[in-house]
Amino acid sequence: MNNQNSQPDPEQPNHQDSTADTQDFTLLNRYWDAANYLTVAQIYLQENALLQDPLKAEHIKPRLLGHWGTGPGLSLVYVHLNRLIRNTGAKVLFLAGPGHGGPAVIANLYLEGTYSEVYPRVDQNHDGLRELVRQFSTPGGIPSHVGPPTPGSIHEGGELGYSLAHATGAVLDNPELIVACVVGDGEAETGPLEGSWKAPAFINPARDGAVLPILHLNGHKISGPTVLGRQSDEQIEALLRAHGWDPVVVSGSDPELLHPQLAAALDDAHAKIVSIQQQAREHGVDGPAPWPAIILRTPKGLTGPAVVDGEKVEGTFRSHQVPLSGVRENPEHLAQLEAWMRSYAPETLFDATGRLLPELAALAPEGQLRMGANPAANGGANPVPLTLRPLENYALDVPAPGATKHETTKVLGEMLRDIYLDTQDDPRFRLFSPDETNSNRLGSVFEATDRCFMGTAHDGDDHLSPDGRVMEVLSEHLCQGWLEGYLLTGRHGFFATYEAFAMISASMTVQHAKWLQHARELEWRNPVPSLNILLTSTCWRNDHNGFSHQGPGLIDTVLSLASSVVRVYLPPDANTLLAVSDHVLRSEDYVNLVVVDKQNHPQYLNIDDARKHAAAGASIWHWAGNEAPAGDDGGKAAPDIILASAGDVPTEEILAASWLLQSWVPDLTVRVVNVVDLMVLAPGDAHPHGLSEKAFAELFTTDGEVIVAWHGYARAFHQLLHGRPHPGRFHVRGYSQQGTTTTPFDMVAVNGMSRYHLALNALDRVSGDFAGARELAEHCHGMLAKHESHIREHLEDLPEIRDWVWTPPQPPEGV
Repeated sequence: MNNQNSQPDPEQPNHQDSTADTQDFTLLNRYWDAANYLTVAQIYLQENALLQDPLKAEHIKPRLLGHWGTGPGLSLVYVHLNRLIRNTGAKVLFLAGPGHGGPAVIANLYLEGTYSEVYPRVDQNHDGLRELVRQFSTPGGIPSHVGPPTPGSIHEGGELGYSLAHATGAVLDNPELIVACVVGDGEAETGPLEGSWKAPAFINPARDGAVLPILHLNGHKISGPTVLGRQSDEQIEALLRAHGWDPVVVSGSDPELLHPQLAAALDDAHAKIVSIQQQAREHGVDGPAPWPAIILRTPKGLTGPAVVDGEKVEGTFRSHQVPLSGVRENPEHLAQLEAWMRSYAPETLFDATGRLLPELAALAPEGQLRMGANPAANGGANPVPLTLRPLENYALDVPAPGATKHETTKVLGEMLRDIYLDTQDDPRFRLFSPDETNSNRLGSVFEATDRCFMGTAHDGDDHLSPDGRVMEVLSEHLCQGWLEGYLLTGRHGFFATYEAFAMISASMTVQHAKWLQHARELEWRNPVPSLNILLTSTCWRNDHNGFSHQGPGLIDTVLSLASSVVRVYLPPDANTLLAVSDHVLRSEDYVNLVVVDKQNHPQYLNIDDARKHAAAGASIWHWAGNEAPAGDDGGKAAPDIILASAGDVPTEEILAASWLLQSWVPDLTVRVVNVVDLMVLAPGDAHPHGLSEKAFAELFTTDGEVIVAWHGYARAFHQLLHGRPHPGRFHVRGYSQQGTTTTPFDMVAVNGMSRYHLALNALDRVSGDFAGARELAEHCHGMLAKHESHIREHLEDLPEIRDWVWTPPQPPEGV
């Protein structure tokens, strides 16, 4: 191991009061040998899994893709957690944060028997062992990360940084669960993981489970040292203590000394967790709990080759992936691999049939106490759907379309408030938001609960208590990571954030969608509640915020993901938002993106019409157009122009454009279509919500010109239309990366999506001459010039724009 400043002697254990000091760890060490052996076998072998024959080049996989370096540490922790579970009956979930830790975790799942139960072809015999080694990182097999195919897992270790956030979310409202989260020191360098140490400020021992972080310092990343790996124990302890943890160091490379240390540390950690929870549940909480944490310092690639080709490997970055890379071509490497694998003495670990020896198999827990069989990792032990009250309780009265305005998201806050009230006796819902619950107009939830905070409350704090279940922390990564852990263990929630800053955690959204995509393909995986993301403070209405707060990019990100799991909704008003929210909160195995602004906006549909509109996904708003009803034969002429919108601000602008066209050019036939479920635009073979060709034509005709006012980047809308007949007839205006701190109407004007731009675009696309068209065009150009002058002088929008509401179109005075 590398020298460390102020490091304890790795050969000297940290003595702690524990039964571990007097135990014989011979069997446990052999079990660890079996796990390490199977880890190496998965990386290298395609045949001869137990080395019953001399190792030959043809036994080696043609492509060596695994990672060895983190494996021994993961297995060390796993086998010791098995011991803890057997001794205490603790319900433990295991999260492997280090990337590419898959072979070690799979090895332990196989040894405890859960892997064979889930995948009977990988049985506890020679044939099963052959399947085990052949499937790893091979076509048709399993990945090198701990992912959806891994029993007992809720965490994909490929993209580093999220393990501790997922662990924290898993224990919220899960009082019996302990999540042992191994954090790699490479992973510890990421921003999300660095932020995740704040968990003690939000975990309430009176009602939540416990997270046990195990910071594994093996000192190296793929090609260099880690920051924490080169720091002293005192420095790292100070870091964790500053965040509220009570850490202990376990350090060494000699198994005879390492096993008692780690066993003692886990015994003491469990005892502290039980004590903290008992105290809180009997006497209440008094500030953040000093939750235990373990700092485990072992050499990278421990028990692997010490030197290869004259260069040190064990304890260096060279052990990160495949320490012996030329095994098929280099006889010396092949011989060294065989010696390495035989050093674990597989003939003393498995019997003649290929089964783990009984005295070793007895070290694993039984039934659902096995970490691979913990129900929490498969949708929860007893998942219960949400019971939602009738939407009429929250619906707005809409006497006429567009005649009234309301803060659109406020009704959702009332709906979420009642979910909190209705789950008080069985908590299974939480709202997660980066310090923006009131800003997002969801503050009604504070009529039912508070913000969760374990720290000291000060005079002037608002709805703040340890018992609160609104999770606010100024980190999109933590909010979404906590929610993902909460959902994957069977509970429900919403993540509400500003639209532009959802891009901070966009990669998490991608990873979660990938998880759901693959989990859906596994029959043994139970469904889980959907990841519901509410984007407010949208690019169109930031008011006091500027260009930094303007960006609808998460829509583009989500549209690129698997159609089986992604849904995007843009409710035009509050009642439609209620209908959409009711749907997404009941749904399972989706990523639902709901985009709606929080400011005052016109309201168009009563609750019954909103339900129908949300269910249809897109509808013709006949009241907003001037098409004649169908004749007796059911036919009617196609409209001269079709105006379509998706999003609240675009809907207001497209309606105003329709009003202008009908008022100034009354002979022009206008149809207005509103889209709430964005995915209906895609062909049916591209997305399951895609409208049939007939239904699509009923909305947009087969060849009519369509002017679109769209919430996001135009390219995203065009992407959805690929494969539709004549997609070039759709002329999309959306956000074009223009913005600043300005008035609401100026935002649509500078992006070319104002009512005047839309009306001008429509006039350019209609066929034939229409009376009033030239006059309307002059009016639109004049209004845009007048607007620009007015806002610079008066610092607000023109009254005729600001105060406009939908009314039956009438010719303007003097026309």
